[in-house]
Amino acid sequence: MKKLLMLVGDYVEDYEVMVPFQTLLAVGYEVHAVCPDKKSGDSVRTAIHDFEGDQTYSEKPGHNFALNATFSEIDPASYDALVIPGGRAPEYLRLNDRVLEIVRHFATADKPIAAICHGAQLLAAAGVLEGKQCSAYPACGPEVKVAGGQYMDIAVDQAHVDGKLVTAPAWPAHPQWLSKFMGVLGAQITL
Repeated sequence: MKKLLMLVGDYVEDYEVMVPFQTLLAVGYEVHAVCPDKKSGDSVRTAIHDFEGDQTYSEKPGHNFALNATFSEIDPASYDALVIPGGRAPEYLRLNDRVLEIVRHFATADKPIAAICHGAQLLAAAGVLEGKQCSAYPACGPEVKVAGGQYMDIAVDQAHVDGKLVTAPAWPAHPQWLSKFMGVLGAQITL
């Protein structure tokens, strides 16, 4: 069984944390969701981002998402892959040096990383996008470029793979994003 680490924080996008967490558990992965300064059993608040025809997404209150591991106790070397949901959480998580060290560990060790929406902010802040192709929410495109990456401007329901980095613009891409990530992890789902 592969063990996956999910970095989350308050106001993580609701669908981008709930759907991948539950999907990856359902297909047999062990997934640990952690947040700096919180422990197993604590929760983070989520926000629902929707696309309603405005110039940017709207935001509504989401659910409380329960963490199932303690941030201060994790060892990134014991995980096979990293999942970074979007929402507003990456904006402040990128200020945490330990979070950035964790992201760098996965990139340096060439382990699979799945990031969606604003999750690219953590990749950019960690300095792991140099020479990489990366999709993200369009407002994060400039950060991808400044970090030395190539911003992939794809449809909101599409995902992009560059080696072991799997990225997507937002939650409408979940079917492609999760499918491509599981492919990078070596999964084969047959019906």
